[in-house]
This record gives sequence, structure tokens and C-alpha cells, in this order.
Amino acid sequence: MDLPEQLILKQFEIGPLNNFLYFVGDVSSGEIAVVDPAWDVDFLCRQAQQMNYCIVAVFLTHGHPDHVNGLDKILSRHDVPAYISRHEPPFLTPKHKNIVTTEDGQILKVGSREFRCLLTPGHTPGCQSFLYENVMICGDAIFVDGCGRCDLPGGDASVMYDTLYNIIMPLPDDTVIFPGHNYGPTPCATLASQKRTNPYLTCRNREEFLVHRMGYAA
Repeated sequence: MDLPEQLILKQFEIGPLNNFLYFVGDVSSGEIAVVDPAWDVDFLCRQAQQMNYCIVAVFLTHGHPDHVNGLDKILSRHDVPAYISRHEPPFLTPKHKNIVTTEDGQILKVGSREFRCLLTPGHTPGCQSFLYENVMICGDAIFVDGCGRCDLPGGDASVMYDTLYNIIMPLPDDTVIFPGHNYGPTPCATLASQKRTNPYLTCRNREEFLVHRMGYAA
């Protein structure tokens, strides 16, 4: 699969829940955002230093602890903004002076690269993905051959259906999905391949999706 040449994109699997964490940024400036800092901030900071990257932001796909449990520590070392959707409820929004809320469609710049915030709720009300050209860092909205849980507080399977079928599916087929967990057969996949193999993208209607995801249709 083809990825943008001027994009820094590093994927790390860290923690007991097979979380994927990311560096995304600008090749020319070496500036990066850390996506969903959790579990091992020492490792992340060491990797950034070894690669001569400058951490200028934190991007949060959502507020579940396995995606933000390193936030305070990384912000204590790097006084940078941490972006989370304004739609994330208070009980899932970290309490830190550096938190900045985002709007759906908002552009976040890292060096010369521009990332678009895409609201992709269902796993949580404010679950958001980050788009750069054909790259989509999607947290727990969609996995390779799977999708996020909808039975946790704030989750909604019907909203997840709308996200998958009305927001993600219409994206270009060459969009490469980089999920928040290593739960599939590969660490990333094109949307075209997911339309063939992801059971949550092949449902005939909302009712079939709800039965498949939750075990019931209402």
C-alpha cells in the first residue's frame, strides 16, 4: 500500500491490551504528535529522542484509560496541547490544563502536515479519527476485521452502525486504516480490503449489524 512520503507514521504495540500507539508528523520539520499515549511513556519519549523527533502535540482518539493512562506523564515532560473531541463526555475527558477540545472537521497542524479530525462515535460519543491524505488513525472506531465495543458507558451500537456505514465506508477505497489495537490479522489494512473481510462492514442493514455486534436488534 502507498503511504504519503512527507508523513511521519510510526506504529507501536504497547501494553496488556495490545494497544497501538502512533507518532504522526512532518518529515521536513521532524515535528510529531503522539496519538493515545499510554502504558509506557518512557519508551515513547526515548523513541522520539532517538529518532530526533520533536513532540509538539498529543492527539487523543477517545478517553478510555487504556488510551490515556500515560497522558499526565507525557504532558509533564512536554508542555504541549492534547486534543480530544468536544463530544467526549466529562467522565471520559481527562482533566489537565493542556486539554484542547476539537470540532468535527477541524484541522490540526503538525509542522507542514494537516490532519483532519473526523468524528467517528459509537465506541464513545466523542471517538474521533485523524485523517491525512489516505491515512486514517482511527482508535477504536474500526479494527482490522472488527470494530470497537459498544457496551461500555457512552457506547451505542446504532451510532456505531452510522459511523461505519455513513462516515467510514464512503471514504476512498485506498484509505489505510490504522486501528487502536492489534486485534486483527494485520496491523493495518485498506478500506477496500475491509469491505470484503470485515464482518461489521458486510451487514445488509442496521438490524443485522446490531444482532452481530450486540446479540439483539433493538
